[in-house]
Amino acid sequence: MSRLKYSVIVQPLSGEDGGGFAATVPDLPGCMSDGETPEEAIANVQDAIDTWIEAARELGRPVPKPSGGLERAS
Repeated sequence: MSRLKYSVIVQPLSGEDGGGFAATVPDLPGCMSDGETPEEAIANVQDAIDTWIEAARELGRPVPKPSGGLERAS
């Protein structure tokens, strides 16, 4: 599957939430992942993006075009 450049927001998770980092994709509702480091969260969310797009296509739903590049929020 081709790699598209969707905006990704990376935020730290609290200790109560298990720590690490969450990565969300605003252009793809519900598309998110996490990881121990910001880099791991970004790598993991790429798999989630691929899965999200595949599921949308299988269901005949439109796939939004990427609106921008990578973002990190602190």
